[in-house]
Amino acid sequence: MPGSADSATRAEREIMTAEELRILEAKAMDLRIKTIDAIGFLGVGHIGGSLSLIELLTILYYRHLKHDPADPRLESRDRLVLSKGHAGPALYSTLADRGFFPEEWLHTLNKGGTRLPSHCDRSKTPGIDMTTGSLGQGFSAACGIAKALKIKKNPAALFAIIGDGESNEGQIWEAAMFAAHNKLDNIIAFTDCNKLQIDGFTNEVLDLENLDGKWAAFGWHTQRINGHDFEALDKAILTAKAHSGQPHMIVMDTIKGKGASFCEGLATNHNMAYSYEKALEVIAEIRGGK
Repeated sequence: MPGSADSATRAEREIMTAEELRILEAKAMDLRIKTIDAIGFLGVGHIGGSLSLIELLTILYYRHLKHDPADPRLESRDRLVLSKGHAGPALYSTLADRGFFPEEWLHTLNKGGTRLPSHCDRSKTPGIDMTTGSLGQGFSAACGIAKALKIKKNPAALFAIIGDGESNEGQIWEAAMFAAHNKLDNIIAFTDCNKLQIDGFTNEVLDLENLDGKWAAFGWHTQRINGHDFEALDKAILTAKAHSGQPHMIVMDTIKGKGASFCEGLATNHNMAYSYEKALEVIAEIRGGK
């Protein structure tokens, strides 16, 4: 099964084939459609920062991250902490597709009684490893979980995802120091560098450049890639897995709202209202352009 322990081991020793790349691209399109559909069915949601993560979530759950939908709390599983918890809709689409819960749940997104709240909640949703959404705090928790795995001698990996806007939080850099000091090389973290946050362009709110240089200065093994390029993502993850002694940060240059023509790259797409008719329209565009 893709995403299982066996396939994760295979991915560590093999270069991605053309057929594997084609499958990932098709899966990413499917997950992008599911995410647009779920938010559109509700009528409002965090569309921009969800769509910028689709390729990353696809390659993690279908190639690299060890997990078992039948046993979401399996002790040997890899952990994933989505610190930018407002991108939960993209993770929910992925978890539903992997079989952690029925896909019908996606149309309950952020409604009364839902098990899929706007921001990730481990007490409600199978497959969520940490409750997140208060920016910066999820990343601190991720570093604590990685430290606990080390203490327990559990070889599982800890994958963490933060945003570039979230990186304005001082707590991110406190956690960065902690992880480097403790040589938490079981962390592979990603910055979704989509250049936008709720108040506008990140470089205007509080400029982060040189972001990859900052992480290197904090003692992290650092790479910078195109976050929508599967081959670049695969190579970066494999490189991180092969490097020991330091935590790993992969800075991904991405486009907020990637793939949805009505919101791609817009400064207003952080939490955006759109009709279900608009969702179906853009989904038809995506399918027509495949």
